[in-house]
Formats: sequence, structure tokens, C-alpha cells
Amino acid sequence: MPSIALVTLVVHDYDEAIAFYTDSLGFELVEDTDRGGGVRWVVVRPPGAGGVGGIGNAGLLLARARNEAESAAVGNQSGGRVAFFLHTDDFARDHARMSEAGVKFLEEPRHEAYGSVAVFEDLYGNRWDLLQSAA
Repeated sequence: MPSIALVTLVVHDYDEAIAFYTDSLGFELVEDTDRGGGVRWVVVRPPGAGGVGGIGNAGLLLARARNEAESAAVGNQSGGRVAFFLHTDDFARDHARMSEAGVKFLEEPRHEAYGSVAVFEDLYGNRWDLLQSAA
């Protein structure tokens, strides 16, 4: 069965985005290749998300905005809704680590029938759920 490998996230700056996703969220920098003309192929993903042979589970392709329309979409790529869901096997651990790293949570952790969850923003204002399933 095919799987989603990458999701593009438009950013203002490659290096600040890499720093946020690796330092604050704990993602791995999978690739940072210069494509010439100021364009880079930058991929980050949660540790252990590589799947078989490093392929199979979704990562983020960090794409620097190239024009005014793309710049206007940075931080609002989903119209203000939660766009990304970061699953964890230890909500308390990851919530504490991310909070200490300066990640901005928009709410206190909630414990719902489906699991523990808290909404946070990335460095541009995109909304994410940190989520541990109850199952």
C-alpha cells in the first residue's frame, strides 16, 4: 500500500525552521541538500519515523517561501485549524520536554476518551496536536 512520505510546510527561513523542528520538537534532520539558486531540499521527521529502509512514514519538507503569496501562507496553511498531529507514546514526557524547549502550548493538557492532547504552535503559528492515544 502506498504511504504519504512528505508533507510540504512553507517556511520563512530554512535554518530557523530546522532549528525549531530539531531542537524544540526533537525531530531528526533527514536531508539538507542545496539545489542551487538559494533553494534547498530540507526534510525533517520525528525520530524513528523512517519506516522500512528509511521510507514510509511522513516527514516534513521545509520549503522556503519564494514569493508574496507563499509568504502570506506561512503560519496559516490550514486557515487556523490544527493541521498536524504529533503522536507520542509518553505525553507527559514530551509535553514537559517541549515546554522546557520553549514550545508555545495554547492550552493545558486535556485527557479525553480518545487520549491525552494539547494544542501547540510551531515557530510560525501553525497549529499542532501533541497526542497520546488512549488505546
